[in-house]
Amino acid sequence: MTDPNAAALRAELESGLDALGLARTLAAPLLDYLALLQRWNATYNLTAIRDPRQMVTLHLLDSLAMHPFLAGIDTLADLGTGPGLPGIPLALALPDLRVTLVESNGKKARFLREAVRALRLDNARVAESRAEALDEPGRYAAITARALATLPDILAVGGHLVAPGGRLLAMKGVRPDEEIAALPPGWQLQAVHPLTVPGLAAERHLVVVERQD
Repeated sequence: MTDPNAAALRAELESGLDALGLARTLAAPLLDYLALLQRWNATYNLTAIRDPRQMVTLHLLDSLAMHPFLAGIDTLADLGTGPGLPGIPLALALPDLRVTLVESNGKKARFLREAVRALRLDNARVAESRAEALDEPGRYAAITARALATLPDILAVGGHLVAPGGRLLAMKGVRPDEEIAALPPGWQLQAVHPLTVPGLAAERHLVVVERQD
C-alpha cells in the first residue's frame, strides 16, 4: 500500500518544482536526500526542522529558488553548508555545476560524504574545513552561503576562494541594505533579486556581489 503521506509530500514537491521551472524527475532524488537527512537527523541533530513538509519548503525549494542565477557558472563553493543546503539540491538540479560542500563540523561532514555517495553525486565533493582555512584561492566562479553571517563576514572568510570577476551569491531574507553598504573594497553589488519560494510567504532575496580585482 502506498503511504498517503509520502504521496502528498511528493505532490507538494512536484508542484514546487513546477513553479520553479524545474523538472518533476528531480523529485525522486530530492526525496531520497530528504529521507537520508531525516534518518541521520534522528541521531546527529543536523537540522532543527523535523517536519517533512517544512523540509520540502524550507530546505529543498528554498535552496532551489536561486537556480536561475547560476547560469554560466561552472564551479560553486557552498560555505557552511551544514547538511548540504543549498549545495546538494543545486548539485542534483544542475549536473554541469561542480559543487564543493564546505563544512567544518565533523558530524555534518560525515553526513555530507554519505549523501554524496548514496545520491551518486559525481559533481559534488566535501571539504571538511572552515571556509577561511580552505586553501583553494581563486578556484571558484562563485561562492554561496545560506545562513552564514553578514555579507562582509562571508567575504572575510570566503572571498579568497572567488576567481577574479567571480561572484558571491548570498541567500538572504529581507533586503540587507546595511550589509550592502558595508561591502569591502574590491567587491561591488551587481544585483538584488527577490526570490519566490513556493509555499513560503516570507521575504527572500539573492544578493549578487562581484569581485572587481
